[in-house]
Amino acid sequence: MAAAEDELLLPRLPELFETSKQLLDEVEVTTEPTGSRIVQDKVLKALDLLEKVSEMIAQLDLFSRNEDLEEIASTDLKYLLVPALQGALAMKQVNTSKRLDHLQWAREHFINYLTQCHHYHVAEFALPNTKNNSTENNTASSSMTHPNLVAMASQRQAKIERYKQKKEIENRLSALKSAVEGGQADDECVREYYLLHLRRWIRISLEEIESIDQEIKILRERESSKEASTSHSSRQERPPMKPFILTRDVAQAKVLGAGYPSLATMTVNDWYDQRRKYGALPDQEITKTTSEFNKAAQQQEDQEQKEEADDESTLHRAREWDEWKDTHPRGYGNRQNMG
Repeated sequence: MAAAEDELLLPRLPELFETSKQLLDEVEVTTEPTGSRIVQDKVLKALDLLEKVSEMIAQLDLFSRNEDLEEIASTDLKYLLVPALQGALAMKQVNTSKRLDHLQWAREHFINYLTQCHHYHVAEFALPNTKNNSTENNTASSSMTHPNLVAMASQRQAKIERYKQKKEIENRLSALKSAVEGGQADDECVREYYLLHLRRWIRISLEEIESIDQEIKILRERESSKEASTSHSSRQERPPMKPFILTRDVAQAKVLGAGYPSLATMTVNDWYDQRRKYGALPDQEITKTTSEFNKAAQQQEDQEQKEEADDESTLHRAREWDEWKDTHPRGYGNRQNMG
């Protein structure tokens, strides 16, 4: 009796699934940062609920490899989404130290979801590589080094087609959502509604796997470069080399110049003071010309005054010289030429 009461108190599978899906929807539309405590608490809670849902699905044995898609009940189709929802929630975790583990775990669940959908022929698509080892990464890196234009064009066209199909599916889902959630839709509409959800998440899973592969490659390259830098720094560092000058360059610089304009030897103020000292400034030329003219005029005036003062003595000497020549013939006093 007690065991039966406990079973009644336990949450049922639909309640757990709807709660976890609602938490994922809130995380995707929230304006809070993904790394905030509120968002991360919702992510962890939704992952815990989906883990319980996955265990209950395994216990109830809802799906079998031996049955077709038509044999699955319409209301049970939504439980095929559990691996995809787990992968989407794992991508929301922001623990940097465990980012690679979260990516690998999310990729594994996306692959599981796509494998199930491919087995039940939910939609036509190509399964991506199920392994993500170093060999495939090297092959991918080598193919990225020499990209094939035809392959790139086909990939672009495939993305365009996936986007168009995704928009059509979303429009159809919005038209069926109110009737299915309100309980007014028949079994055919309910089945179409969940099948559209499955096909929508197929597109999402394929895109997420592409981004996961790229991020895993970047993280592994960063780890390898970090290990290489750590091993390089652990080596014994060489002593720094002393600077040296090539003799040829020095000799060439002395003859032909250094190859660039000479450095300034004085400031503008020093140059101005030097030019002013030598009187080579334009304003000093005017002052210098005026002063020289005044000095020349003064010298001429002094010379005229001196000449006027010396006129009498000069005239007296000239008269005495004339009188002396009159009384003394030419050659007077030259005793050396006497015959």
